[in-house]
Amino acid sequence: MGMSEFYGASDGAEAIATIHRALELGVTLLDTADMYGAGANERLVGEAIADRRDQVVLATKFGVVRDPDSHERLGISGRPEYVIKACDASLRRLGVEHIDLYYQHRVDPDVPIEETVGAMASLIDVGKVRHLGLSEASPEPIRRAPAVHPIAALQSEYSLWTRDPEDEVIPALRELGIGLVAYSPLGRGFLTGRFKSPDDFAEDDFRRNNPRFQGENFNRNLELVERVKEIAAEHDCSPGQLALAWVLHQGEDIVPIPGTKRRPYLEENVGAEEIDLSDEDLHRIDEAAPAGATAGARYPDMSAVNR
Repeated sequence: MGMSEFYGASDGAEAIATIHRALELGVTLLDTADMYGAGANERLVGEAIADRRDQVVLATKFGVVRDPDSHERLGISGRPEYVIKACDASLRRLGVEHIDLYYQHRVDPDVPIEETVGAMASLIDVGKVRHLGLSEASPEPIRRAPAVHPIAALQSEYSLWTRDPEDEVIPALRELGIGLVAYSPLGRGFLTGRFKSPDDFAEDDFRRNNPRFQGENFNRNLELVERVKEIAAEHDCSPGQLALAWVLHQGEDIVPIPGTKRRPYLEENVGAEEIDLSDEDLHRIDEAAPAGATAGARYPDMSAVNR
C-alpha cells in the first residue's frame, strides 16, 4: 500500500526493486488492493511480477469504492455484480489470468455476506480466483461465510500495537480452520522505534491524522516502544524485528505482512525470521506491551479507513 499512497512520496523504481529483492529473499506472498492508489498499486505489482508470476502467491482485495477521477472514497460495496466487475478490473491492472487469494476488503453492512461470498465463489468456478478471504470482518460474518464457500484467510490488523483480534476473532478463526494474515504488524511503523515526534512524518502521511500518532497518545506509545527496545537489545535485534518475531511466534496459522517501500527495511524485516523467542521472552514481551496498552484509537473513523 505504502508504495503507492498514504505514506508520503512514492518511488516506483525503488518499489519494484524492493519487490524483486523480496522474492530473492524467499518472500512469496504479495498483498495489494484495488483501492491502493486507486488502482496504481495493482499496476505496480503487476509490472514487478510480469516475468516471475510463478514465484508469487498474489493477493488483492475489492470493496472500497473510490471515484476514478478524484479518488474520493465513495463507500463500501459487496454487491454481487460489483464483485465480478471489480475482479475483472483487478485482473487487467495486475496483468494476470488469476488471483491466488481474493479478499473482501470490508464487509458491506447492506449486503448479506452470503451474497457477496457467493459471487466471489463464482470467480473460482471460472478460474479467475483460487482462494477467498475476508478483511477486518467481525466473528459473525466470519462464521456465516464458510457456509457458502471455504474461507482461506482473514486479514486484520494484529501486532503488539493492536491485539484486539485475540479476544474473539482468532478463537473463531481457529475453530473454523481459517488463517490470519496480520497487516501492520509493525504498528504502522511505530514499533520500529524510528519515530520520535509527529513531525517525523511527511505532510501527506496519513499517520499525522491517526489518533495514536497525536499529542499525548504519541508520547505514551513511545514509552511502550522503549520497553520493547530494551528486550530487543538483549536479542541484538531492532525493536521492529522483535515485534515481527513476536507475531511469528503466535502460531503457524498467523502470517504477518509488513509493508515497506525500501530494500534496507525489507531486509531488516526478513531478519526477524531468525529470532528465536523463549516462553520467558514471550511472557516479558506480553508484560511490556499487554493487550490494551496502546493509547488512542486505531483510526479516526473506521468507516472511512482503507487499510
